[in-house]
Parts: sequence; C-alpha cells; structure tokens
Amino acid sequence: MTAATLRTYTCKDLAQMAKKEGVTGWHSMRKEELIDALAKAARRRKRRGEELEPPTPKKSSTNGAMAARLTPAQRRAKSRIEALRSRLSNMKNISGDREQNGQEEDRVVLMVRDAYWLQAHWEVRPSSVERARTALGHNWHGAKPTLRVYRVLEDGSSALYREVEIHGGVNHWYIDVDEPPSQFRAELGYRGDNETFYCLCRSSKVATPVPGSADAVNGSWGDVAENADRIFAMSGGYSAEGTSMELQQLLEERLQRRMGRPTETRFGNGANGMQGDREELSFAIDAELVIYGATTPRAHVTVEGEPVKLRPDGTFAVRMHLPDRRQVVPVVASDPDGVEQRTIILGVERNTKELEPVVRDATKSNPYS
Repeated sequence: MTAATLRTYTCKDLAQMAKKEGVTGWHSMRKEELIDALAKAARRRKRRGEELEPPTPKKSSTNGAMAARLTPAQRRAKSRIEALRSRLSNMKNISGDREQNGQEEDRVVLMVRDAYWLQAHWEVRPSSVERARTALGHNWHGAKPTLRVYRVLEDGSSALYREVEIHGGVNHWYIDVDEPPSQFRAELGYRGDNETFYCLCRSSKVATPVPGSADAVNGSWGDVAENADRIFAMSGGYSAEGTSMELQQLLEERLQRRMGRPTETRFGNGANGMQGDREELSFAIDAELVIYGATTPRAHVTVEGEPVKLRPDGTFAVRMHLPDRRQVVPVVASDPDGVEQRTIILGVERNTKELEPVVRDATKSNPYS
C-alpha cells in the first residue's frame, strides 16, 4: 500500500490502521505522520510477503442506528415525509369495510337533492382498490380517485359533464349541476396520469326537477333520513320508470324501513275496522316563492326593494311567501360603482282551490291494499 493510497483514507481510518500495526504514539500523530509511519509498515510487510490491512469497513447500520445518528432537524423532516406518504395513501383509498359486512359488490348511488344539486354515495371494497392498482400499473402513483358525472342526452347517449376529484375518508359527495330538468348518471373510479380511467362502479340515471323547491335555499344539508322520501321521489322513486334498485336498497338499509309509494308502505289491512273511532282528517297547505339568480359577484341586488346577500360566485336565492293572488316582483341588480342597473320583473299568480273531501267506507275492501 503506497503513500498515495493511504492519503485517500481519513485520519480516523489511518489511526485505526496504525493502532493495529502497533505504531508507537499513533494517537498524537497528524495525518502526514500517520501516512509516513504506515508507509514504512507497508514496506516491512512487503519484504515479508504480506499486505498492509486496510481499515475495517463498518457494518451496515439498521434503521434504528441510522435514526440515532440523525440530527433533530433530519428526524423532523423524516417524520413529516412519512406522515405525508401515509396521508397520500389514505387520500387515495376510497374503500371501506364492506367486505367485513358481507357486501359482494361495489356501488355508487346518485340521489337528487334539488334542481341544482346531486348527492353521490358509494361503497367500495378494499379488494377493488387493489385491482385498480394492478390494472393501472405504473400510472397508479399519480392516479386520483375520481367521480365522473355524465349528462344523459335526449337520444339516450351520455356526454361527460364533470370530473370531480374525491378522496378517502368520505363516502359521499355533493355535485352542483345546471340546466334543470336534466338527466345524469355517475361513474366512480381512478384516473391515471395518462388520462386513462379505471371504473369501479356505475350508477343508474336520475333526473333533476324543475326549479322551485324551497329546500334549495337552506345553507346546510339536512340528514338524509330527514329527507329520504323527498330524495326518493325526486330520484325517480314514484315515477313510471322507477328508481334504481341501488338507491332503494341503500335507503332501506340506512333507514331500516321499506321505500316506495305510501299506498305500498304506509297503509295495510290495519286500516279496516277503524271507522268507529276515526279522527277527522285535518289538512292545510301553503306555498312559498323561491327566486334564483346570478350576477357579478360584487354587484348589489334587491328583491322588492330588500337587499339580497350574494354567494361568492355571484349567485343568490331568495325565499318569499306566495300569497293567494297575482303579484309583481321587481328584482334589481346594480354594478359596484352604481353606473349600470338592470331590472327584471316577475309576474306570479297563485290560485288555490280546496275540493270537497272524499270519505271511503273502510268496511269494504281496503282501497289502499
């Protein structure tokens, strides 16, 4: 081993070699002194036909030993990286514990909340996510769980309306739609880096109603259980075509009761024989007018002279009492500096008629069975 070779080692390695060679005073020598001493030892070994032993390489450290040598800043950075990896993995995993509950198929159910909002609810097995991972291959690393919403056209074909990136930890999503009444359906899956889409499950189609539901004004969505019958009806449950079996099964599982027409679920043979102690049926209705609109986000809007609060995107909705008569409702929008003003007049008429009550003989065959 030459002096040039010895200079490639650190002073610590040279001291280790000098100690093994029995060099006197090695612990107080500088690097050049260690090199000179070791070069002489190497020449002596060469005369004997031996080689100077290089420094013993250290064994590979375990993760624990490596972590022990990390600085506090490095340990914090490593912890943040591990937490980020775990978070990204959880964000991508949209499966639940359905296999433990005995579910055999994945499903995504599309529900109508009102004329401008749909709600998608899904249940996916972990094994289905693993199949998606295998199918996408190297594209899985950049894949994102995605909810695709399609508009169903008049000829029965579908056109992609929106792609919504979802994430793990939730099993439902609200989707705003436009141009009511319209028909929609949804697909749930993963979209890869190369724009490929692996579909896990598809929903049946649903139709949004004509605008006018007062519930659309509420700022927060109520629990599905409180609005189950309305959701079921708007999603086609009482139509001639009927709703999807997935939606009916979902609501029945969640509510632990049958879903269907009141004549099918609310009345039975128990209605017979109650004629004697029957209470008189009370019934009254009222109506409200809901005005929707959109303008410049910073504009000033009034309805019948009263200011209206705009949403950040410039849309608004106002709920008003609808009296039993004809009325004219002016809606005025002004730009932020007051230079331009636009006015729209709504003419609305309510005409309520109450018909004579019909009382059936409950002693005869039950008309609701």
